[in-house]
Amino acid sequence: MGTIVVSLDSELAWGFHDLDSPPERRVRGARAGWQRAIDVFDEYSIPATWAVVGHLLLEECDGAHRDHPAAGSGWFSSDPGGDASENERWFGPDLVDRIRDADADHEIGWHAFSHTVFDRERITPEIAAAEIRRCATIARERDLPASSFVFPRNVVGFRDLLAEHGFRGYRDVSPPRWYDGSPAYPLAKFASYTVGETPPPLVRPTVDEHGLVNVPASLDLFSFEGPARRVARTIGEDPVVRQAKMGIDAAAERDGIFHVWLHPNNLVRESDRDRLRRILSYVADRRDRGLLSVETMADVTDRVLDDATHEATTDGAARAVGDDD
Repeated sequence: MGTIVVSLDSELAWGFHDLDSPPERRVRGARAGWQRAIDVFDEYSIPATWAVVGHLLLEECDGAHRDHPAAGSGWFSSDPGGDASENERWFGPDLVDRIRDADADHEIGWHAFSHTVFDRERITPEIAAAEIRRCATIARERDLPASSFVFPRNVVGFRDLLAEHGFRGYRDVSPPRWYDGSPAYPLAKFASYTVGETPPPLVRPTVDEHGLVNVPASLDLFSFEGPARRVARTIGEDPVVRQAKMGIDAAAERDGIFHVWLHPNNLVRESDRDRLRRILSYVADRRDRGLLSVETMADVTDRVLDDATHEATTDGAARAVGDDD
């Protein structure tokens, strides 16, 4: 029996503050999308990992963050400062409280402190350490776990620092699909989503060289948008729902993890909310029939590390018996 994992990159305005032209509709609708997501997960009693930008848990700030090593680069130039009641696009302690109070047993994960991209060519180890350390500090202050980390924009880096600050697992990028890198990529992807019979990949978590559990993604639930989505909808079922159902069925039929992810700010239209509802409904049906389980990233991490510890203990005991002989 396989497992479903859902993770959400929960950012508000921080997800776009370094862009010249942020998608205003998504920024404007991010809070409403966050609450809609909580409601849908509660409707189907499905827990998820909410990877939250650490700054959102602050009650107030000066906007400058002069003690942060990225302050001198202008990284915080868009931060208006003030308090949570004045600038709801930049603060969200109330939204995190709603996650904690939800009926579903969600995990609070982390998405860096200020959505810094962990690219070694763009930031220094000092900046990465500050981003991770501040999340860990806020977690302690708010009595929250500091287990799972989702890298902004899926740029995985500085994993050694992640381990040093007590995190235990992270989400890696999706395995490549057959059309990645193909000259016919747009057409091949369209065909795969609409008529192809190959499901998105099931993934297997691994323990990396730093002792962290890597839980790769399988499918971005908003990876097929714009004109292609509109055209595909005239042909038949929402192509992402179709892909998700194939992945869920694959997880129900064999061992493996189907890990889907999204942003709360993706849920700006009724069709977006309908997509999430249809996917979670399908998950709930298979779960309730005993065909698969639903776990958070932390659940997977705990299970993998427990198995690794048990295996190491068993191997050690076997070697000890052999030595005695």
